[in-house]
Amino acid sequence: MQRAKLSFVTHLEAAIDGTRLPHDTIQTLHKDRPLWVRYDLEAVGRTVDAKQIAMRPPTLWRYRELLPLPEGAGPVTFGEGVTPLLPAPRLGEELGIEDLWIKDESQLPTGSFKARGLAMAITMAKHFGIRRVAIPTAGNAGGALAAYAARAGIEAFVFMPRDTPVVNQMECVAAGAKVYLVNGLITDCGPIVRKGTEQMGWFDCSTLKEPYRIEGKKTMGLELAEQFDWRLPDVILYPTGGGTGLIGMWKAFAELRALGWLKSEKKPRMIAVQSDGCAPIPRAFEAGDRFAKPWENARTCASGLRVPAAVGDFMILDAIRESGGLAVAVPESKIIEAMRSAIAAEGISICPEAATCVLAARKLVAQGRIARDERVVLFNTGAVTKYVETMPLDLPAIDDPHAVDYAALG
Repeated sequence: MQRAKLSFVTHLEAAIDGTRLPHDTIQTLHKDRPLWVRYDLEAVGRTVDAKQIAMRPPTLWRYRELLPLPEGAGPVTFGEGVTPLLPAPRLGEELGIEDLWIKDESQLPTGSFKARGLAMAITMAKHFGIRRVAIPTAGNAGGALAAYAARAGIEAFVFMPRDTPVVNQMECVAAGAKVYLVNGLITDCGPIVRKGTEQMGWFDCSTLKEPYRIEGKKTMGLELAEQFDWRLPDVILYPTGGGTGLIGMWKAFAELRALGWLKSEKKPRMIAVQSDGCAPIPRAFEAGDRFAKPWENARTCASGLRVPAAVGDFMILDAIRESGGLAVAVPESKIIEAMRSAIAAEGISICPEAATCVLAARKLVAQGRIARDERVVLFNTGAVTKYVETMPLDLPAIDDPHAVDYAALG
């Protein structure tokens, strides 16, 4: 092995047409579409191997050679740990899946998978000397941006729909961000950030409008491969809004394959799941389109999925089709029921977004599109405690604690 090198990035690449761009300067989009970070994977392979990775501390930064962390730079971090991959036998039995696993992202800092992408994005913002950032958010991304920006000493502006879950609002304020509630959807918040870039001097951290959130999110795929001893599952069910996580994982699998670290050539079928109240990706998939038309009157209790138009739509659809997967819309009216049932079955803090994957799994098993004996991974992207609006309580009371009717307790 050669002496360790910290950054193996060679260039940035336009996802829409392959144009190469320099990586040592601030970049956003090319032709209004996202960028890939590309690496010298041969050099990575000469420097580190899977066995060495396994000996490192269990944080997402263990994959440093496959991240754009600049040479000599430390990350902006809260000690992001490797999230647990939990067997879910009781939920699997209910769904008709014998080998069901849940990758539980709720245990990350700020309580959701957004910590991965924003840790990387803010690390790179700090490297480039950015002092002010802004983001349009459906909720969890805003909370993660606010926290990591505070950690880095960077000023943060957060724009979120007026009906964003209140916990998301509170965590942004608590982290010192300047928070504004917008009468509209995330697609109404985006133009506020974009138009204010020049006047306010902030950097736009919108989903896929800088190249580094993908790199943070791809660590979900790196971890998953390592946790299964460098073998990938048959099926991955992923709740899809902006789609950065699905795109990032597919990129991670390609990089691992190029490195020769995977012990099997099997590619998991990537299944993107949305609510039928906002389902632009399933609609485009069924139509055979590469780009998704904006969804009108988007509505869903799974706030992270209320993304009427994703700038990386073609990247999501490309990954799904390359994997032999599909995109599925599930009934909005069934999400809360599925969430509560899944939590009761396994005790895992499953969010509404992940509950859409429970519904999709049930549907696809019934259709024969997921076999009972396949290894299936469902991503839980956040903690249910961040969605208190979905958990109304009507609990029975004990008026006299000295005269409890135990027979009536059930």
